[in-house]
Parts: sequence; C-alpha cells; structure tokens
Amino acid sequence: MEVFTAASHDDILVLVVQIAILLASARILGEIAQRLKQPAVVGEILAGIILGPSLLSSLFPAFGSWIVPQTEVQGFLLEVVSLIGVMFLLLITGLETDLRLIRRHARTALSVSWGGITVTFATGMAMGFLLPDFLLVDPDERIVFALFVGTAMSISAIPVIAKVLMDLNLIRRDIGQTILAAGMSDDTIGWILLSTVAGIAAGEAVTAGSVLATVGSVLAFLVLSITVGRWLMARALSYVQDELISVDRLLTLVVVAAFAFGAISQALHLEAILGAFVAGILFGQMPRLPRQVHHRLEALTLGIFAPIFFAVAGLKVNIQNLFTPTLIVVTIIVIAIATLGKVAGTYAGARLVGRKDHWTALSFGAGLNARGAMEIIIATVGLSLGVLTQDMFSIIVVMAIATSLMAPFALRWVLRRVTIGDEEAARLKQEELAQGSLVAGVYRVLLPVRLQSDVDTSTHRVEARIMEKLHRKNPLSITLLTVATASERAEAQKYLERLEKYFPESEVVPKVVVSEQPPQDLILDEAQKDYGLLVLGASREQVGGRHLFSRPIDHIVRTAPCPTMIVSGQAMPRNWTVRRILVPTNGSGPARNAAEMAFHLADPEEGDEVTVVNVIPESELSSKQTLNVTEETRQRRREIARGIVNELKVLGESMGVTTHGEAILAESPEAGILDITDSSSADLIVMGTGVRPGGDSLFLGPRVERILATAKCPVIVFNT
Repeated sequence: MEVFTAASHDDILVLVVQIAILLASARILGEIAQRLKQPAVVGEILAGIILGPSLLSSLFPAFGSWIVPQTEVQGFLLEVVSLIGVMFLLLITGLETDLRLIRRHARTALSVSWGGITVTFATGMAMGFLLPDFLLVDPDERIVFALFVGTAMSISAIPVIAKVLMDLNLIRRDIGQTILAAGMSDDTIGWILLSTVAGIAAGEAVTAGSVLATVGSVLAFLVLSITVGRWLMARALSYVQDELISVDRLLTLVVVAAFAFGAISQALHLEAILGAFVAGILFGQMPRLPRQVHHRLEALTLGIFAPIFFAVAGLKVNIQNLFTPTLIVVTIIVIAIATLGKVAGTYAGARLVGRKDHWTALSFGAGLNARGAMEIIIATVGLSLGVLTQDMFSIIVVMAIATSLMAPFALRWVLRRVTIGDEEAARLKQEELAQGSLVAGVYRVLLPVRLQSDVDTSTHRVEARIMEKLHRKNPLSITLLTVATASERAEAQKYLERLEKYFPESEVVPKVVVSEQPPQDLILDEAQKDYGLLVLGASREQVGGRHLFSRPIDHIVRTAPCPTMIVSGQAMPRNWTVRRILVPTNGSGPARNAAEMAFHLADPEEGDEVTVVNVIPESELSSKQTLNVTEETRQRRREIARGIVNELKVLGESMGVTTHGEAILAESPEAGILDITDSSSADLIVMGTGVRPGGDSLFLGPRVERILATAKCPVIVFNT
C-alpha cells in the first residue's frame, strides 16, 4: 500500500498563486463584460485566454511559469479546483431545472436535441474525411478520425449554456428550460458516442452489445437516481433537517449528494458532472429544501468556483499555434461547419417536429452551439488516444471557445425577436412577484394535530382545503405532528395515516412524538427546524375567555420562530370550499401579508375571488364625535382608504386573481367587516397580525375577537 503524500511546497505555492490571479482576473473581466451589456462568462473565458499561452504567458515566460501548470502535479491540482467549479455549476443548474416546465416542452426539447445531434455528427464526420492528411496522426485511420470529429461536433456544454442563461436572466424562461433539457440529451448521447469511438480508437472490439451496455449504463443511472436515489435523498434530507443542529447542515448534505452521484456516474464511465446535475434536479423537486440553500450555493459557485473553471478553460487555449495561413483557414472552416450544423439541425427539429416559429427555432441553435469545456475534455481524450494531432487539438479547442463566446451574443440578438406568449408572461410575472414575498417563500408547513377518535372534524377539513389551495401555487411539504404517550403511539400513527388522505397532492411527513411534556413546548421545538409556516386549528368554542384561543395556542403564536396561521371555524359541510375570500386591511404590513395569503389561496381557473375591504368608522368622519373635522379631512380620509384598497387590488390582479376593492363607511370596523361578509357570501376571512412575544395570552383587540366569535365562515389569523 502506497503512503499518502501531499503535493510539494512549490506545487502548492503555484496553485495558490494561480487561484488568486485567475479568480481576480475572471471577476474583473466578467465585471467589464457585464458593463458592456454582455454575460460575465465572456469575460471569464477571455481572462484565461489573455493570461495563458495565447498572450501574456507567451510574452512573459516568467509570468507564465506561475500561471500555466509546469508539471503534471500542478496540472492535476488546478484541474481538481476546476472540476469542483463545474460540478457546483451543474448542481445549481439542476436545482433551477423545472421538470414540470420541461415536460410541457418535452417534444420540442427532444426534437431540437436529435436534430442538432444528427446533423452536426453527419457534417462533422464528412469534414473529417475531407481534412488534409497532415492533421491526422495516421492517415490510414481516417474513419476513426472522422467518427471522433463528428462526435466532437455533436456535443454541447451544459455548464457554459447554463452560465449564459443565468447571465442573460433566461434560466426560468421557457426557451431556457427547453435549451437545458435539449443540452442534457445532447450530452448524454454525446458521451455514449464518445465511449464508442474511444473504444474503437483504443483497439477494443465495439459490438452492438458493447454499445447497448453503454446506453444501458446511462439509462440505469437515470432510472436508479429518480427511484432509489430520490428515496434515499428524501430520507437523508428529513433526518438532517430534523435531527441535526449544525449550521449549514443542509448545504453540506446537498454538496455531499452531488459528489456522491458524481462518483457513481464517473464509475459508470460517464462524466461526474452528469451526477451532480441529476442530484441538483432531484433536490430541486423537494419543496422542504429551503431556498436559502439555493442562494448560498449560487453565491459560492458564481462568486468563486465558476469563474475559476471558465478561466482555466481559456487558459488551455494557445491561439499562437494556429497562426499559419493554412491552419487559420481550417480553423475558420471547422468553426463555420460546427456552427451551421448545430443551428441547422436544431432549427429543423424545432420547426418540423416542435412546430416552433422561425425566431424561437433559431434561438435553440444559438444557445446549444456552445461547446465550452466539454469540447476541451473530448479533445483531450482524442489527444491522449492518439486520434488527434496537436494542431487538430488546438483547432477543436479554439472552436469550443469561439462557439462559447458566440452563444451569448447570438442568443441576445435572436431573443430580441422572440415574442413571449401570454402563459409564459403570466408565469414570469408570478415568479417576479414571488421574489421577497413571505407567502411565496413557504414550502414547508408544520401542522400539529390532537389525537382524537373522530378524524373527520370541521377544523381538519378546513385546514386540508386551505393547504390544498395553497399547494397549487407553492408545492408544499406538510409535517403532521401529534404528541402521544408511549401507550398511544400505535394509535397515533394510524391516526396520522388516516389524516394523510386529506392532503393527497402534497408531500406529507407524519411524525409522532412520544413525550409527557406539554405539547406546546414540543411544537415550538419542532418549529425551529426550517419551517416556513405553522398552522394551528382552533374551534369557534375556544375563542374568548381569559385566552383568545387557548393557553397553548396563544403561547405558540406569540413565541413561534416562524409565521403562524390560526384556522378558526365552526362545523362546515363536507363540500365546503373556498370561492370568495374577504381580507380586511388597514394598510399595514401584516394586512398586506394577509392579502398575499388570500391571493395565493385563490385559484383563478376555478373562478375564485378576493375582496379587499377598508372600513372607515363613522365616528372618524362625524363632527359630533370628533372636533374640527372639516370636509377636506373627510375627503382625505376617503382617499387614503381607496388608496389602501387599490394598492392591494392591483397586486391581486397582477397575480391573475379577480380582486374587488371596497372602502366602506360603517358604525365600526368589525360591524363593516361582518356586514360585507354576509352580503358577499364570503367563504373565508383572512386577517393579518404582527403580534410579538410578551406573555402567554394573545390579545388582538375586541374587534378581532368579535369577528372570530361571530363570523359565519372560517377565519384565518395570519401572524407574521
């Protein structure tokens, strides 16, 4: 067994200097590129080209000895850092991949991918037969050379494509998601082709069985990932989220999973980045993973590792080797054929099969034309196998860099002419509104329930219906929690299993806590574990008395570490549903949060409506009650009320919800709210509060208590 040894002092010193210079240069040129209205990736790749043998390292050899690896060990060290960067980039790309959106565009993605692969492979292979002999290692092996060139032309680079889409703010566009799906298909087919051609070049017998084995390994990896892998990651996420207390524990879990999946895909002779991409997709479909994990990974990747990766890709290019008339012409021809083949193939697939318009079809070729570091990896494989000469290697690398630099410019130019459809525009508007929204950020819900013999209670029906409505806008992970004694454990487990049926669309995690402690303490302990919302049920009979609801509920609401929703209602019929929602508002932040909750509960496709009401007490406008009330004062008060209502009305309509605004005069706010509840036949009232800790009793004022006690429909108190 060999003794583990570290790299030498000089090799470590060179690595540290390389990272400092590459990262600083990439970020500076990336900043310049963005100021010139170009994606940062353009500047990041150019940073490596400028620093490398193409320019500065050639002009100043002493500088080049520090920035370009001089030994095998130095090259390995820098490649490891670069690999981490590309795996992180593919991980966050997977997290941002919307499978539901891709499924809607699957036909287009597959047609674009197959068109791009077949045409570029055919044109690339034809070019391989026509290139001059001096570019071949062995002219007698031209067939292998042509197959390799065709494969190299076919590949696309998801890391570069993903970064370009992020830089251009296209990652959530329909076009962006379709390009990613097609790019994933391109890479999968490309690696199968590469494995086959590499086997031929290495002198191995390539049979139908060996090709099927390669295809089978890819399919087996994907199938096992979305079945067994998804199950394991879901269990790991539950355990880490609920049982561990370390800071950034979820960030660690996601990164470990990415590298574990990468190791499996690498062991199957696929690329490790494919595993990281799949891991990101699987985690992206788990609503209980907090968005903060996405943001931290993006900061780490886009701020540090991705710029290093793209700078290293540029560092590998030596344009000076191609400064002869013949090689310059060949390089231009290779770039032209690679670009035209990819654009023509994807265009044909999108137009003939995907039924897309002219400019949309062109945009797929503009995005998928980027080859990036994936092409450099393929060229390196060809060089090591003796298929490519050094000159042909440099030509392919330059083609990879050129197509990567062309992609953002081409995409920006084409997309100016692409019209966004109404459905996509509405979706993008919803996502824009969701930025910074308290309600839109709710993905994990804690729902404590009391163990009881009759599961079919009005409170549970109301809660279930509300969660069902909320899930349609935000995919939810709901934890059903009940506290039981040791002797009640089995009964409690069965009880939660029966309750699960009330939440058929959401991910439900039943949890029985066996303890003799007060339930409120255990609920608050559980609420510390990355929940976005705590939902509590309170019957109408609990309202009033010394405590607003009950001592445990009042205490939980006042001290919960996350927003709470108290659902209070009387017995409701089994067919009760939410069609008309009433939101009282006084212009405060909590009232706006309540309105957002109502808009998320309302489903425009079912004709749901929200009425926002501001009540002006008659006493405020009566000279008999208040001295010095002028007509100007009354008018200003009415205008303020209308402004408060109209602001929320605009918000609701921008979310596609039919919203009515009412500024009414009434004897008192509660009287006005109850009157409009009856006149509009409201199914639900949503009120916002902002109560802070300060004892066990919850006091929202006599007006709110009157509404809770006398309203003829369920009432939600949303405390933020």
